[in-house]
Amino acid sequence: MARSKNTAALSLQRVDHRSKSSLHITPRQREILRLVALGHTNRQIAASLDISVRTVEVHRFNLMRRLNVRNVAQLLRQALHHNLLPRNFGNK
Repeated sequence: MARSKNTAALSLQRVDHRSKSSLHITPRQREILRLVALGHTNRQIAASLDISVRTVEVHRFNLMRRLNVRNVAQLLRQALHHNLLPRNFGNK
């Protein structure tokens, strides 16, 4: 019985470690997240950052995978929840 409790505790520690590390995003992903939150299209983001549209798509895909979301609304909600965007973002 003690062995199974230790195994369960180790499993929980592993899961907790993964969830913390999965929230790390790169400075470029943070920049793209900010532009997405402002309502820019992939094409507009690519032009303003002087990168290809495909590169923007890859960064957005990686952000959405790390935050475990399927659409932009969920992406922004999770970004706010995890403090990846300031609470007053977009307020004038």
